Amino acid sequence: MKINVTMETSPAELREFLGLPEVQSLQAEMIERVREQMKAGAEGFDPASLMRPFIAPDLQGMEAMQRAFWNGLSGMAAAAGGPERKG
Repeated sequence: MKINVTMETSPAELREFLGLPEVQSLQAEMIERVREQMKAGAEGFDPASLMRPFIAPDLQGMEAMQRAFWNGLSGMAAAAGGPERKG
C-alpha cells in the first residue's frame, strides 16, 4: 500500500505542526552580536564563542554523532560497492 500526502503550508506553520521551536528571534540576536563584534574590530574574534551559551557545554557529543553518521554512510557506500573512506 502506498499513501501520498501533500501539504501546502508556510515554513512557520510547518514548524508549529512538527513542534519545532521558533528560532527567528535567536537568529536575529546572533546576527546582531556578530555585527557588533565585527564593527568593533575585535582582535581574535571567534563566532563560536558567541554560540557557547546556546549550545551544549561540550561539542564532543556532536562530534561523536558526526562520526557515527560518517561511519554509517561509509559502510553503506562500501556495501554498495562505492569507495570507502576511513574517518
